[in-house]
Amino acid sequence: MPTQPPVRIGARGSKLSLAQAGHMQRRIAAALGADPDVPDEVERVAPLVVITTTGDRVQDRRLLEIGGKGMFTKEIEEALIAGRIDCAIHSLKDMPAILPDGLCIAAIPEREDPRDAFLSHKAERLEDLAQGAVLGTASLRRQAQALHRRPDLDVRMLRGNVDTRLAKLQAGEADAILLAFAGLKRLGLAHLSQSLIDPVECPPAPGQGALAIETRSQDRDAAWVQAIAHGPTTVAVAAERGALAALEGSCKTAIGAHAWFEGARLKLIVEALSTNGRERFRHAGEADMTELADPQVSARDLGLSLGLAIRDEAGDAILA
Repeated sequence: MPTQPPVRIGARGSKLSLAQAGHMQRRIAAALGADPDVPDEVERVAPLVVITTTGDRVQDRRLLEIGGKGMFTKEIEEALIAGRIDCAIHSLKDMPAILPDGLCIAAIPEREDPRDAFLSHKAERLEDLAQGAVLGTASLRRQAQALHRRPDLDVRMLRGNVDTRLAKLQAGEADAILLAFAGLKRLGLAHLSQSLIDPVECPPAPGQGALAIETRSQDRDAAWVQAIAHGPTTVAVAAERGALAALEGSCKTAIGAHAWFEGARLKLIVEALSTNGRERFRHAGEADMTELADPQVSARDLGLSLGLAIRDEAGDAILA
């Protein structure tokens, strides 16, 4: 059995957050030398600490109205800084571009499918919805991308965890909703998706589908941290978050970014839209990652360059 102190894992209390955290809890426990198939061992070396965030408590307003993406991480990061937990498991797409002093994204495991999923009881695809149909989403990006393709749609604010949104769809509060396919897969609900959105035509949120292991900066090189990191995913999301940083991305801007490898070449598409979807700004680029001293830095630089190009072109058109 491992002899080092337990690694306490902070996570939100939603069903999806607990599913994600439970998966990483077993990975962390294994990296610490415990048997991931023995629950008592797992809980002893990597106990879960559930923390309710402001984003979980406030469900009747958009995130931009209550402080942005940080409302899903604020209380957890406070516990991390105070030493009540040793790491936190987040959906990377919920992470702000800038983290509090003393904290870092220490590891990113292999990414799940990054695409958005289209769910509806009335149509197979967004294009098939009736004229003026109601689309439910709390994401400005999804709103803007949907309106760019279908300006006739009635897009309404729909927040809540996955179960809540599915219940609202079932109750007829919307004709269709959009959710991260990765979350549906992690909950065993992939079959509910009618279709998947092309990530090049409509790039997902930067980092979508990936998990972030956040620690105090001094813990980033711990052996258990490095054991769960996935190199290609880390490089790809570095490019996406570079674009996010350049565009000062928050819940007040409709930003999408998708990076993927074709052989040794990293390809990246970035877009930003006006909230009504009428204006869309897109830039694409690629870089050879072969034999680079630090491919993560090069990937981030690619994202920064594309994001800055969009910012210079779009100006205030993309601000909510």
